[in-house]
Amino acid sequence: MPGATILGGIAGPDLSRAERDFFRAANPWGFILFARNVDTPDRLRRLTADLREAVGRDAPVLIDQEGGRVQRLRAPHWTEWPAPLDQAGRGERAIWLHHYLLAQELRAVGIDADCAPVLDIAREDTHPFLKNRCLGTDADTVIRLGRTAASAMLAAGVLPVVKHMPGHGRARVDSHKDLPVVEAPLDELRQTDFAPFRALADLPMAMTAHIRFTAIDDAPATASAPVIEVIRREIGFAGLLMSDDIGMQALSGTLAGRAAAAMAAGCDLVLSCNETLEQMEQVVAAAGAMSHRAVERGEVALALRHAPADQDIAALRAELTALGGLAA
Repeated sequence: MPGATILGGIAGPDLSRAERDFFRAANPWGFILFARNVDTPDRLRRLTADLREAVGRDAPVLIDQEGGRVQRLRAPHWTEWPAPLDQAGRGERAIWLHHYLLAQELRAVGIDADCAPVLDIAREDTHPFLKNRCLGTDADTVIRLGRTAASAMLAAGVLPVVKHMPGHGRARVDSHKDLPVVEAPLDELRQTDFAPFRALADLPMAMTAHIRFTAIDDAPATASAPVIEVIRREIGFAGLLMSDDIGMQALSGTLAGRAAAAMAAGCDLVLSCNETLEQMEQVVAAAGAMSHRAVERGEVALALRHAPADQDIAALRAELTALGGLAA
């Protein structure tokens, strides 16, 4: 069985011998890349190929490429995308074009899963780290545009990873640094925050939120069995569920303890983004191997990596430019 991890502690744009040997032994389910791993398209294609060669299979390679502040591939080799909330104001067609063209750029360099779209609902008091990454300020808009975004990515052959289950829009602090606490009643959460994830529960992959819901549990969602139960039973998500980055400071304890807690709560995979080889060893040991059920969920997701139909990319870009969604 593959290890129950997605690993991203790759130091630069090339895979070192030590990294190659480590990944071969650790056998993570997949990998995630960051700006430090991105140089030229040819170099990036070589890196994604080397990662797959290290584990001896067509492992998924993920990235965070949303638009706005959160995009790892940038000019001069790739498009500078507007923030999703800005693009949402240009309409449903702009959202489809944005996510199709973005995904097409990813697939061209061997990246076949994107940690997007964000299905959190932007509120007046949503922390700036998240707010303009959302697709709307009400559940109906987020549902409609979230479905459009995910469908466009799948059409381009890239798996969407919806985030952050079961809802992060009420966060008033940055979970990279602190643990957001939400005190809203459960009935209110069901009607608002949970609604987009419930409507898109058929999608293949999702990421948890590092956020505490006092109406459900004292632990952050990532490490909370009651919250994961809400995700599985009430929201109805049956796909592959990964933790958000295990290194974020919203979580407490050691890296191994965080990984073990996420797995005990019911996550299928632990996401480790910025750790050293030594630290990743601790995460890999604590996460263990994927369960049989998680492997099945992963196989369902990976089967959706279809080659896209032929499209006139120049015409699609011209259309998005005419809508104001790309700089002329």
